[in-house]
Amino acid sequence: MQSNVWIKAGIVIIYGSSIDASPHRHHAIQLAWPRDGFCCKFDNNEISTPLIIGSNVEHQLQIDEGWILLVEPTSELGLALSQKLSGQPSKTFNVTSSTFDHSDLTDDLTDLLSPLFEALGISNQFPRINESKVEDHRIKTLLLELDQCLDGECIKPSNWRAVEVAEKMALSESRFLHLFTQELGVPWRPYLLWCRMTCAVRAILNGDSATNAAHLAGFSDSAHLSRTFRKTFGMTIRQANAIFRKG
Repeated sequence: MQSNVWIKAGIVIIYGSSIDASPHRHHAIQLAWPRDGFCCKFDNNEISTPLIIGSNVEHQLQIDEGWILLVEPTSELGLALSQKLSGQPSKTFNVTSSTFDHSDLTDDLTDLLSPLFEALGISNQFPRINESKVEDHRIKTLLLELDQCLDGECIKPSNWRAVEVAEKMALSESRFLHLFTQELGVPWRPYLLWCRMTCAVRAILNGDSATNAAHLAGFSDSAHLSRTFRKTFGMTIRQANAIFRKG
């Protein structure tokens, strides 16, 4: 069965149905776009148009069918979405919904998502361009290493301890932690946890059990992964896996 999840550097994209998330928050900026004629509720208010939810904003989302995008806030797309929020924690957009064939979900994300971004007035060059806008070259290098981790075997958190990362940069631990927060707007440990969650999702999509996914992503056990997953995404791994696997 085809998976309707795409994981790229700086973004997780889901086309799903019967999504029912309890109140939760996460580092990513979220873009939700319900399919025409399908119900969507945001914090118990019905919506039918695109919705952007800011980083670390608690929210509850129910969507019968549609797109969910989780975007790194410092990426080009994340900054574009943040600008659309205009300082608000969340915002809906009354734009004309584009029509496209939902029955043929391919890996060509440009074809799939261009209508959505064009309606919002965002560059149609996505996803070719979604580079981080972090300026410090040391932090850029670190983020690149984390992105490479997502494309292969996950590097366990023992390799990502703040004191060891700081030492590689010839910085004190406190200076590294301050610099990272300054550049990304989020502390190192919550950001690393988000990366580990992404690693676990990729492992599950590749057919690993929750236990194996927890091990690969560096969680202490499957229960630890399950608790963190529910807190981050507002649903259980079983619920998410059912959504991910719907074709």
